[in-house]
Amino acid sequence: MWSHGVDEAFRGAGAKAGLEIWCIENLRPVLIRKSSHGKFLSGSAYIVLNTAMLRSGNYQHDIHYWVGKDAEEDDSTMASDKALELDAALGSRAVHYKEVQGNETEKFLSYFKPCIIPIQGVFTSELQGDSNGAYRITLLACKGDHAIHVKEVPFSRSSLNHNDVFILDTESKIFLFSGCNSSIQERAKALEVVQYINENQHGGRSKVATIEDGKFVGDSDAGEFWSLFGGYAPIPRDSPNTKQDEKPSAAKLFGVNKCKLLPLDSPSLAKGLLSSDRCYLLDCDAEIFLWMGKTTLVSERKAAILAVEEFMRSQDRPVSIHTTFLTEGSETVKFKSYFKDWPQNTAPSLYIEGRGKVAAIFKHQGYDVKEIPEDDYQPIIDSNGILRVWLVNCHDITPLSSTEQSMLYTGDCYIVKYTYSENDKDNNLFYAWLGSNSTLEDRVDVISIMTRMTQLIKGSYVMAQICEGKEPPLFFSIFHSLIILKGGLSSGYKLFLSEQGIANEAFDKDKLALFRVQGSSPSNMQAIQVNPVSCSLNSSYCYILQDQTSFFTWFGSLSSPTDHDLVDRLLDQLNPLKHSTSVREGNEPDIFWSIVGGKADYPKEKAIKEHVEDPHLFACILEEGDFKGKEIFNFTQDDLTTEDVLLLDCHSEIYVWVGQHAILASPENALTLGKKFLEADILLEGLLQESAIYVIPEGNEPPFFTRYFEWDTSKSNMHGNSFEKKLAIVKGSTPITESPNRGIQKTHSRHSSEGLTGHSLIKSSTSDGLFMEGGSAAPTRSSTSVSLNRHGFMEQTSVSRELFITSPGQSNENSSPEDAPSESPSWAKEPTNSPAKLEAMVIGDNEENCDADNELQTFPYELLIVSSGTALAGIDVTRREAYLSIEDFKVKFGMNKKAFYKLPKWKQNKLKQALNLF
Repeated sequence: MWSHGVDEAFRGAGAKAGLEIWCIENLRPVLIRKSSHGKFLSGSAYIVLNTAMLRSGNYQHDIHYWVGKDAEEDDSTMASDKALELDAALGSRAVHYKEVQGNETEKFLSYFKPCIIPIQGVFTSELQGDSNGAYRITLLACKGDHAIHVKEVPFSRSSLNHNDVFILDTESKIFLFSGCNSSIQERAKALEVVQYINENQHGGRSKVATIEDGKFVGDSDAGEFWSLFGGYAPIPRDSPNTKQDEKPSAAKLFGVNKCKLLPLDSPSLAKGLLSSDRCYLLDCDAEIFLWMGKTTLVSERKAAILAVEEFMRSQDRPVSIHTTFLTEGSETVKFKSYFKDWPQNTAPSLYIEGRGKVAAIFKHQGYDVKEIPEDDYQPIIDSNGILRVWLVNCHDITPLSSTEQSMLYTGDCYIVKYTYSENDKDNNLFYAWLGSNSTLEDRVDVISIMTRMTQLIKGSYVMAQICEGKEPPLFFSIFHSLIILKGGLSSGYKLFLSEQGIANEAFDKDKLALFRVQGSSPSNMQAIQVNPVSCSLNSSYCYILQDQTSFFTWFGSLSSPTDHDLVDRLLDQLNPLKHSTSVREGNEPDIFWSIVGGKADYPKEKAIKEHVEDPHLFACILEEGDFKGKEIFNFTQDDLTTEDVLLLDCHSEIYVWVGQHAILASPENALTLGKKFLEADILLEGLLQESAIYVIPEGNEPPFFTRYFEWDTSKSNMHGNSFEKKLAIVKGSTPITESPNRGIQKTHSRHSSEGLTGHSLIKSSTSDGLFMEGGSAAPTRSSTSVSLNRHGFMEQTSVSRELFITSPGQSNENSSPEDAPSESPSWAKEPTNSPAKLEAMVIGDNEENCDADNELQTFPYELLIVSSGTALAGIDVTRREAYLSIEDFKVKFGMNKKAFYKLPKWKQNKLKQALNLF
């Protein structure tokens, strides 16, 4: 596979996931052994290849060539040339970056946890890993809150300042000096560097001391620290920066021809300006891109890189400017963002397209293979939890019975609460389900009421907003069986239809209806009502067609036996008494087409599942009133810093993680932040506005969130701010594992602007009130009084309306402010549920439970147990214990029902399991 002319040192490179590093020695690349990864010498140049296995099954390659500040120009040029050769050997699909010592990209730094600390010298392969000389005292400056830049500075008091964090490394003790203007996150990250130095340079035996800027009296460590500088002296204040920030000029595009740059005169940048047989330079002021057409030769690309280097020298551009080299087809999001209407790559990945082809090859060779099966959804949480559903109606909620909650209407909004056991504690998952035809007022109410519910429960919670048609698999799995019907029950929906003169298409068991059947198993199946016309059909699915007297079941030619089984089960739920006739695609009788209004075209190709995107983590940053997303590369659990709000982008689902010390106004604001992120679509991946948005408070992380990390539960149980947590680990002291206060705490956060995308998530006009500065609320649209609840959020209902300025699926033209009455608008009114009533609905009133149970018909214990084999009509199988007599209950459980229902759900379930009642 390796072409002639590729250096032998690169043989086998990129064949598996991981990091590979070469150093230029005697103008040849030399492979660096893994034990020396992260050790860079300032007099050398290196090539770093990172190979990542994507969830699609493909490899992604990133090539960086790192140039030390003392490296020879020949070594730097050779590293650049060899990086191009390596890229060509890998199929010219890699992105490569020039990294200059002290100005490395955050992506490069993310490969080396927690940091790189370049040292003086020149690499020699014969002395790899050897250390020499006496221990040298060094002073290191640290910058950054996720990826940290560590730079050696002169060992002098004048090197210190109030903005950064410094590490003074001596033979017997390591000092951490925190500038008074540095953020908690930066201090915590610098402690990781201290731990790294201690373990690698001192064998973990060095003492660690922390010095606070401005605090000197009574601190022996501070006295020792300053004595090393010749005694204490105040650090001068930084002079204010009077230079006004210049607005970045528009990106300029140059064609490269024989080492010369030719400016392209065009009013705007378009993809059509780029030709596959040429190279182009895109000058974006703070960053430079070199785009290389896919048909250009390696020699032409090398000449183009030389032209870029000469351009930067002639323009006297600083070395801090990042340079990125792209081959056609491997363009980064940042590069594409400078061009108008760059087409999104929405084509399915090759491995998905190839599934059927592979199955066909095996079948041709005589193997009995019909098709490579799709991966069935496996429940991520306990599927035997307790499900409760409420209908939102006129600023109030109505609980649904166990039978009613398996049917949702597209004109309504619902609150779904699912309680399940995990690690011997109850966990609560809340969903606000928004029907595609629901009214704006119901959508506002469902978010507001759900938020209030989460504040009333005891124990951990996660909440999410989901839209009909874009439900995550987890939502369907907790219902087991779900039917989604047209129409609605809420008064607001019916009033809207009346005012608009729209006929109510509510489902009627005796009228024409068509259902698409979907799901993976009898414990995860759905029937979705669609328009009763032939164009609603799809060969990949099965359908149930209902007329007045009977059913037709239609089996698509590409449907599976599992789909056929689900049809039979769902028929029983819709109406077990109606006669059904099975119809296979291609053999439909005339009466079938007559019922659906005649034959018409419909999709007949295999419905390919959307391939799974790799997750991306973003820090949400407030900068001069605007919110911007800063991507955290190669993220880990340690990047979830308690002072921050972070967004995990999983394409079809968005997780907003809220640290306990983050200054976020309310959970509703977290949903708003997720919605603004979807609108921005920072990665240009075609995010849908209806994608599910989860809000995850720190400490409540569920398994469907932690699966994206290598999760350490002991870390998530630690409390305190980021610095306190890290300091406890570094000093080996016992960390706090119980939080005395989950409320908002003041924190000073100073984020670096490096790595911010050019897309503003929330303009300043709409970001007011989302975050709080110093514990007080920023101005909001409403004058409603603000108070802090025990979860650290502000209780603020009116924010909900911000979520639905534009409602998906409904324009709501009649809901404009001009048409609103003079009194408080309906969306601002408190729901009629009092806190006590709402709490009883969420948690369940034990007294009422007991009284209700006493009115139920009772059965002998032997008939109620799961293994009895007797089907008892009309009982709730999730509460078999409720049908025991008072005497039998006390004998079996050793307590009365009132005491039993006061237990946590997980304890109830364990007792019921032990008695074979669960």
